[in-house]
Amino acid sequence: MTGEVRAAALRMYQAFNSHDHAAALEIFTDDFYSHPLEAAGPQSVVEAWQRFHDAFPEARVEVEDIIVDGDSVATRLSVHGIPDQTPTMLEMYRVRDGRIAELWALTSMRRDA
Repeated sequence: MTGEVRAAALRMYQAFNSHDHAAALEIFTDDFYSHPLEAAGPQSVVEAWQRFHDAFPEARVEVEDIIVDGDSVATRLSVHGIPDQTPTMLEMYRVRDGRIAELWALTSMRRDA
């Protein structure tokens, strides 16, 4: 299971970095819930990614650390392509049947950027 859980997280970052927003429909479960966005469903991810890439077209994440424990994954990321900053993000996912079912996140990104 560890490989499947890790693969789900890496697949999500690859889709984000390549602006493959539609891939979110396959990466996230139908009942996916994002605690930071307070939103449900994979379409909420598509819309969030679109807004983010509209604001920061060069944005991409780099996975610095990844830890898998059972059906959960924790990552530390650096975000590149944001003017005047390189924020760090900490994200934690719960994976079910190879798809991301739930997300928690913290970021150091300044919102005034």
